[in-house]
Amino acid sequence: MKRIAILGSTGSIGRSTLSVVESYPDRFQVAALAAGKNVSAAFEQVERWRPRVAAMGSEADAEILRSRLSRAGISGTDVVHGPAGLVHLATHTDVDFVVSAIVGVAGLEATYEAVKAGKTIGVANKECLVAAGELITAEARRQGKPLLPIDSEHNAVHQCLRGGRMEEVERIWLTASGGPFLNTPQSDFSSITVEQALNHPTWKMGKRITIDSATLMNKGFEVIEACRLFHVPPAKVQVMVHPQSTIHSMVEFVDGSILAQFSVTDMRLPILYALTYPERIHSALRYPLSSLRHLDFSPPDMNKFPCLRLAYEAAEAGGARTVALNAADEVAVAAFLEGSIGFNEIPEIIEDAVLASNPGKLESIAKVLEADAEGRRYAQERILRIKKSVSPRATSVV
Repeated sequence: MKRIAILGSTGSIGRSTLSVVESYPDRFQVAALAAGKNVSAAFEQVERWRPRVAAMGSEADAEILRSRLSRAGISGTDVVHGPAGLVHLATHTDVDFVVSAIVGVAGLEATYEAVKAGKTIGVANKECLVAAGELITAEARRQGKPLLPIDSEHNAVHQCLRGGRMEEVERIWLTASGGPFLNTPQSDFSSITVEQALNHPTWKMGKRITIDSATLMNKGFEVIEACRLFHVPPAKVQVMVHPQSTIHSMVEFVDGSILAQFSVTDMRLPILYALTYPERIHSALRYPLSSLRHLDFSPPDMNKFPCLRLAYEAAEAGGARTVALNAADEVAVAAFLEGSIGFNEIPEIIEDAVLASNPGKLESIAKVLEADAEGRRYAQERILRIKKSVSPRATSVV
């Protein structure tokens, strides 16, 4: 029985993980849940799964959850809160496997401490590897524990790499749907609305990751993530636009052979793969081969989508540059969602913040968090200057 902690249990990955656990009750047990701000969803999950530990973001929300559990006569779950609570949950002795799925850097310290504690990690949080991947992967190697990607693209790469040795790999190919603006002229980007940007053609995801997919920053983060997970330089990670999203990723070997992984576009499959690795077990998640009719591929336009270029440049520099990239993106996307900046201004803010960051490696999680705060501060100041110069933009979705 594998005992699982889920950091981000009320998000889409967290809910999908719980769905997988429910389908295999003889294999998995929920030991700990971290739910952020959603007290109602946290209560329902604790009521259903009865974990040893549950975490909320704030002390006030933790107290509300305790009170609701007490009134319902539910005992046996220790309710904690804040960063220290997350670390306690992720390193708990009753936990074997940690699903890291908190959006942003909020789960960074807990993920790193879980690696130090010898836990196996299922990584669904790009930001952890973008901001502190050098530290996390180095610690995982010291512990001799795998970092198992849950992201569909990196999960696909992980599966393809089972077909050969790393020294036989020529390059890794990450596929991208191209987002909702693949065929939109760049001249129209300044008038893109929030509603249009949130209309992803393939996946249903949270707001930030959906906007990141529209700018191709999400794919840029995946380039950095692939460099860290598979210990390859940026030049060995290529992006190919594939609108059908049938092929999740490919690995090309030195002899010219290319292995591609395709499956249903359902996150439960990569989650199941990570939870059961190195085994493969039976699943009902089947891809109908009759649907495999035509596949389109084209190189990305980095002039039209400069966020992807910025990610490659940050990956090459490493250290604080990737931290600033992620921090500024999070701030810029939030500003776009609230109508403070235009879609076309997102990469401008990010580029300024990255160039303002101090190059060089970061030697600790504390230094990573300092660089993250600095990147956010710079991006927020840049946005304030924009807001002063123009009137707020109308948005269809807040």
